[in-house]
Amino acid sequence: MTITEPAMMSDRLPRRVIRVLAISGCAGLLATSAAYGADRPSAKPSASGAAAQTVALTTETKGAHHVPGPNPYQYLPRVPSFHVGSTTVKNGRPLPPDQQSGVFGAPGGKDVSPELSWWGFPKATKSFVVTMYDPQAPTGSGFWHWVVTDIPANTTSLPLNAGAPNSTALPAGAIELGGDAGMHRYIGGAPPKGSGLHYYYITITALDVPKSGVTADASGALLGFSISGHTIARATIICPTQLR
Repeated sequence: MTITEPAMMSDRLPRRVIRVLAISGCAGLLATSAAYGADRPSAKPSASGAAAQTVALTTETKGAHHVPGPNPYQYLPRVPSFHVGSTTVKNGRPLPPDQQSGVFGAPGGKDVSPELSWWGFPKATKSFVVTMYDPQAPTGSGFWHWVVTDIPANTTSLPLNAGAPNSTALPAGAIELGGDAGMHRYIGGAPPKGSGLHYYYITITALDVPKSGVTADASGALLGFSISGHTIARATIICPTQLR
């Protein structure tokens, strides 16, 4: 439209002005097209995109599982990734029924936290945080399903169901927060029917401090704020899940 407007005004403007307007219109269209393309999700993420998402596969090769929609870590400073694996959940695969929430009515859900192990983190790591978060939850602020902080640096795995109520499987000194369900335990995924895919981020965060400085009654958001300046690496398994 902008390109044709000068032609419509040719009886009123000098040709030199018309030519300038036409060139400006083309530049504007090209800039708009480039901006739109930059915002669209890429079908094949680049290496820099993988670094931004800091996602590690469940194999020994690090990479990125492309996720449409909000990435809860995209507004945080970029940090390196490392390796995270599980015999229970797989990157890019739905949460199994056992890792879904019977508490919140998911059919067959048992609220059993997954087995996790991790390696290749920075030598400067002094503690870990383990979380599961759903950015697509219909709350306006996502939903923290599981939050464990102050995991000692010499702990590199959690067994199946370590997030059970009154668990003795968490390492000494670890603090399990209440999450958004207000329960100091693992709460499985339970995406409302018809709400589409929910991308559950199961994340191991490496910190350069031994303690996060929060207590058991803190929220997941407060913990995230407290550790934002101490995060030195992050690895994530993403489980796209929906209930029909």
